[in-house]
Order: sequence, then C-alpha cells, then structure tokens
Amino acid sequence: MFPYSGTSILILGLYFGFLAAGASVSSPRSSSDEVAPVVTEVETAGNISYFNFEALQLTEEGLSQLDENTSALFQFDNTEQTTDDLEKRSSGSCKVFPGDAWWPAEFIWDVFNQILGNDALIKTIPLASPCYNGPNYNAAKCAVLYANWTNSIIHMNDPTSMMSPVYQGLTCEATLDPTKTCTLGAFPYYAVNATQVYQIQLAVNFARVSNIRLVVKNTGHDFSGKSGGAGALSIWTHNLKDIKYIPKYVAAGTSYTGPAFKAGAGVQAFEIYEAAYKQGLMVVGGEGITVGVMGGYIQGGGHSPLSSIHGMASDQVLSMEVVTPDGRFVTADFVQNTELFWALRGGGGSTFGVVTSVTIKAYPDMPVTASTFSFTVGGNITSENFWKGVRLYLDYFPSLSAQGIYAYWFILSGATSPTFLMQPFWAPGKTLDETNALLAPWFAQLKALNITFTPKTIHYDSFYPGWKASFPQEAVSKTHVCTGSRLWPKQNWNTAKALDDTFNAVKTSSTSGLTVIGFIIDPNLKNGGNPDNSVNPAWRNTYAHILQSVNWADGASAEVQLATRQNFTLGHMQRWRDLSPGAGSYLGESDILEPNFQQSFYGSAYNRLLALKKKLDPKDVFFAQTAVGSENWKVVTANGLPSGNGNLCRV
Repeated sequence: MFPYSGTSILILGLYFGFLAAGASVSSPRSSSDEVAPVVTEVETAGNISYFNFEALQLTEEGLSQLDENTSALFQFDNTEQTTDDLEKRSSGSCKVFPGDAWWPAEFIWDVFNQILGNDALIKTIPLASPCYNGPNYNAAKCAVLYANWTNSIIHMNDPTSMMSPVYQGLTCEATLDPTKTCTLGAFPYYAVNATQVYQIQLAVNFARVSNIRLVVKNTGHDFSGKSGGAGALSIWTHNLKDIKYIPKYVAAGTSYTGPAFKAGAGVQAFEIYEAAYKQGLMVVGGEGITVGVMGGYIQGGGHSPLSSIHGMASDQVLSMEVVTPDGRFVTADFVQNTELFWALRGGGGSTFGVVTSVTIKAYPDMPVTASTFSFTVGGNITSENFWKGVRLYLDYFPSLSAQGIYAYWFILSGATSPTFLMQPFWAPGKTLDETNALLAPWFAQLKALNITFTPKTIHYDSFYPGWKASFPQEAVSKTHVCTGSRLWPKQNWNTAKALDDTFNAVKTSSTSGLTVIGFIIDPNLKNGGNPDNSVNPAWRNTYAHILQSVNWADGASAEVQLATRQNFTLGHMQRWRDLSPGAGSYLGESDILEPNFQQSFYGSAYNRLLALKKKLDPKDVFFAQTAVGSENWKVVTANGLPSGNGNLCRV
C-alpha cells in the first residue's frame, strides 16, 4: 500500500506525448521511472462508513496535479470535454481490440500498472497453461489441475479463469495432451487485482478513455460467462474481503433498525455465513458454497435457502458503495442515488458500475432440518410409478413453500433409467418431527406406488452448520453443457390440468435426456419485506425455479453445438415458455440465447432499467451478455457460437 497521512495527496507525474500506439514519446520530465497513484484519503460522514480499502479514492483534485497527457488517461467522464484521441478511439463500431491501431502501447500499460501500485495489473496467463508445451509447461502442476478442474475453488482464486468455459471458447482447458494449443479466447487480456477503490476508479476511467471492453470478475461463478471477454480489461474484486458487524444499523429513509453486516464485494457465502453465525445471526445468501454473494449474485436478485422466509438477496440490501461508469465513487441507498440503488438491487451485475461493498440485513439464527433421499426406476419401481410419484410431488409446492421450505431436487436421466434426488429438503425453523410430518403425506403416496427408500434427515441447531453440511459443492467447468431456466408461475397450480401440463413439460425434458434441477421457493414481496427494487417480478409469483440442461458430445463441431443449442432454446425451452406465458427466468442461471431476454430476465422493470442505463452509462463502458442494454452490442465470434471469444461491436 502507498503511504498516506490525513488528506495528503500522493503525486509523482509522468509525461508522455501521445496516447496512440506507435506515437512518438517525449522524455519524462524527471529521471524517475516511478509513477504513484494520485489519491486522496476521504473521511466518512453521517451514516456512510467506508472500509479502509474504500477510503483512498481518485479525485478531480488529484488528477489536476498530474501532467495533462498523463491525467488524460484517467479522467472522470465529462461529456463536455472530449479529447480528439478519445473521439477517434470511439469512432469505430467496435471496442478497441488487441492489434488495433488504437490499442494502448506497451509503455502505457506499464504506466497504468505503476499508477495502480502493488503490481495490480496482471497480464493474463490462462490457468491451464502448465498443461501445454511452452514456457509455462509443468507436468506436475498440470496433473493437479487436470484432477481438480471441476473444483470451483481453483477457478475462483485465479484472476481471469471462468467457471463456464463454453463461453470462454474452450481455448485453454486442462488436458493431458501438451501438444494441443492454448490461446486466450475470451479470457481478458489484462486484469486489475483490485484491493483499493482508487484502483477500480482508475480501471473504469482507463477502459472508457481507451474504449476497451471492460468486464468484472468476482469468483467467475456465472452461467453465461459474464466475467470474461476477449481483449478486455477485467476488474477482479475477489480480494475485497472485509466484513463488519453492525449491531444496530439505522437505515435512513426506511423503518429498518436492527443488525446488519457490511461486506466487501469479494465476500463469499461461506464467509458471510460464518461471520453471522459467530454473532448468533444468519443472512440471506446463496446455496452454493463458493458463490460471491456480494457481487453479481446479489445484484441479479439472488435466490437463497432462506428465500421462502425472507425473500431474495436483493431484498436485504440497505446500502451499497459503487464506482459508477464515469469513474466516481458514490454511496447508493434509500436517500441518495436512489435510482442507482433501485437498479443495483436486481438489475444485474456488470451493468451500472462496480459495487465495492454492500450492507445487508441480518436475522436471528434459527435451527434447521435437512433431509436427503433418492429413488430410481428399477426393481420394484416401475417407470410409470416413478413418474406418478414425481407428479404427486408437485402438488405440495404451495403448502411447502408457505412453510418456508427450500427444496433442492434433481431428475437425472441416467444411462438407462431416471433418478429423483433430493439434496436437500431444507426446512428452516423446523424440528425433526415437524419436517417428517411435512414429508409424510408424499412419502405415504410413494410407498403405495412401491417407491421405498430411507431418507437421511438431520436436525441442526443453527443455520450455518446445517447449510455447510447439507449443500454440496457444485461442479463447474463443464465443457459441453448449456442451461436454461423458468420461474413457473403460481397460476400453474390453480387447476389440475395446468399442473399436469407443467409436469409433462418437465417430464418430456427428462425423457429427452436432459438434466432437470429444481427448487421449491416462494420469495414473494411479503416475505421480502415489500421492497421497491428491480428484482424480476416473476420471482414474486412462483413456487418453482426449475432448470434444464442439454449436453452434446465433448469435442463436437461448432455446427453440432449450434444445432444442439438452437434445438434447446427453440424446442425444449420454448415448450416451457409456452406453458408459462408472461413469466420469466432467473438471469443468473439462464440460457444466453433466451429470446426476448429483456422480458424474461427483467420483466416489467426492463424499460426503467434501460432508461437508467442510458443515463448513467451513455458510453456503454459496461457490457455483459444478456445484461440491460446488451441488445445494442454483439460479440463477433469466428465460429458463430455464443461466447465472449471475439470482438465486441455495435449491432
């Protein structure tokens, strides 16, 4: 960290003549090659409380003391002051790409790195590069990577690795064949390891001034590859790990007074859950162990094992700190920057800015009971009875969700016969006897169908130990899979015929060889505290969030992959859409090719979100696949497949 004291400004200027690659460069004004950031320590006031990493900020005052040409790289956005160079860089239809005439010269990246400090600028070396012949080849490292490639932990700790490699372009996967080729694909060209707010401000301003694609990665736990992009500069927020417990938080503009946690954007589910547990509390977060719950998860809505009691993760937010597209650092809450605050709570990540910390509600801890079980066609279980049993299960969704249940279930097609897997049936606030009583009616029906099994049902005294023991770590880096989802509306439970149709649509997906993953969930407005935010309204009218995934042969041609994906989107997913008109899908677990994604992922909030996007980010500094405003851009890929492996160009 750079030394600072009080409100002192740290300055070391560097002069260079032109920004364009290949332009002549004059000599520095001093013999020093050092460049330190121009930052100000900003003190908090009122209800605003910064983490230490948020106190050092880039300011107009600091930039004004740099050499004019140097500071031009990092200026805050002012549409009334546009340099000739910026106009030229932005005049094309595409973002500036490596190899373009306007791609920043190497010495400019060096200057950027020096101003960032702490060698924060990382030139991407793919995580799997030790598996390929070349300077990084290391057979021992490769063996470890290959054996653990589906483990999310190795990917979340890498600055640019993506957990959805299909959208990276599959250009550098772990392999035991070192003669294959490894290229960057949709991995960002550079990443900023952000440990201070001013570094994020510098990166946002540099990307905007240079007209370079900008992406944000927290953990990379995303179904659509939003954390990657070919030729991009990435802001890696994973290391913003501070957590502060606030016993009595008073949320101005609301009636909320109670316990809260302020958490850095890099905090993950297991970290915030443990911190809350130590205070006798619990918070609303993801079921996935490694999900970065203060990043894209909470900005996109975020469903939780507590959603049928307390609503969506976005419903818990009391305040946010954020770097906006113009490079400024602001607080958004119920009384300031309120439109931005509304958009950040459900409108999706990597769209309106880079969130650095979030303050959320906390609740008294509670006991939970979790039950796991499965049954498979075979032996005494006929295929007909198996599907009758699954159909009967759907009858209980309204009553179970009303009891706060969050059930995580699977229908695995299998090589010869399907399996139903519950992992787990999650009953917060319920005793062992109460949980067994909730399951007893369905279990009795299953027994009458000769479907018998022994459930493993365990009671836990607290939320965190129960969650830790009950939810498995999800496998990632699947190379031949795509997924879509649907928030099935409550109206589908109004009549037997509507529910039969819903069941048959899901059954058809399974019998066609697709994997089905479902959740019983009801994050209605009452459960969420009647919030005014941008969460997809479809979430407020559902008993079931259900996903389906299709596979293709590993290594299949681009033509086969594209045909499979189109059949999935326009066939299997359309069958679900036809039976749930006006409903929607969860943007965080969705099909990147979803038709009319604006309605499906955002519902009636979309027009307001789009207007705000145009207002706050008129230069489209931020872009992510299927994000608000993304319809104005396309990633031009060489093989026509949907991924981030190509230049980003205007439609």
